[in-house]
Amino acid sequence: MTTLALPTLTPEQRAEALAKAAEARKARSELLANIKSGKESIDKVLERAKDDKTVGKTKVTQLLKAVPGLGQVKVTALLEQAGIDPDRRAAGLGDRQREALIASLK
Repeated sequence: MTTLALPTLTPEQRAEALAKAAEARKARSELLANIKSGKESIDKVLERAKDDKTVGKTKVTQLLKAVPGLGQVKVTALLEQAGIDPDRRAAGLGDRQREALIASLK
């Protein structure tokens, strides 16, 4: 088994990476807040998962938990019913999985 060493970053590269990560966290936080408040519907969010990097990199479990009325137990049951791994990210959903998930939410 071979392990590769991570490249050493210059202080500028490190600062840039940290800023990029903070920006991604903020965008994901805003997305979840919009779903929670009802400004965005989960079906519209899931449909743009392939194009929108923020949505695509967010776990489906996180997106569903942001929907009012859905907690851990219901989310787990929905994912199991649709045959979706709990660790799956939104961009990784197939068309059938996305459609099954949206249909079960209505």
